[in-house]
Amino acid sequence: MSVSQGTDALGVARRRVGLFGGSFDPPHQAHLALAHAALQALALDELRWMPAGQPWQKPGVSAAEHREAMVRLAIAGEPRFVLERCELARGGITYTIDTLAELQAREPGVQWFLVIGADQFARLPSWHRWRELLERVTLAVAPRPGVPLSNPPEVAAAGHAALPIALPPMADSASEVRQRAARGEAITHLVPAAVAGYIARHALYGAANRS
Repeated sequence: MSVSQGTDALGVARRRVGLFGGSFDPPHQAHLALAHAALQALALDELRWMPAGQPWQKPGVSAAEHREAMVRLAIAGEPRFVLERCELARGGITYTIDTLAELQAREPGVQWFLVIGADQFARLPSWHRWRELLERVTLAVAPRPGVPLSNPPEVAAAGHAALPIALPPMADSASEVRQRAARGEAITHLVPAAVAGYIARHALYGAANRS
């Protein structure tokens, strides 16, 4: 996919930064595959992994300190992957539009991309102030197994579309990792080895796994 390079008022190419948010409970191999695909497809200078502090659509997630630590382990070794802590630091219910506004005020001149999966894209009209969000960011969407990659009618009616990110369908999910860990089953084929070790050391998701 060809992605045009944005420039500022002086004709200088703007930094291209992707935002990849989620609960990351835990970060798994499908997250990494999507992150690497986004780097290439969107010609990003940087992709920021953004763990949600208190996801309003996903209550009951693990403590933020564990999710942050696991993301740090998962992204180690790729210099263009960066941990973005703004939602963890804010506290309370976190909305993507508030995060984006904060980042744009802090870093003017950046061209922002929001990387999400097809399942999130289908629910986008339920997001807080989603129309304003789409005015501020370029949306990039990756396929998810069993979820058609189609523009929600409300989004299309508002005149917006998303850039597709080519990615082979992967069935990995955080819920599967949690369930396997709780049953004491190996999870090293689903998450990076360092993340599997962290889950075992801290006995996350129930019983310690035998990774």
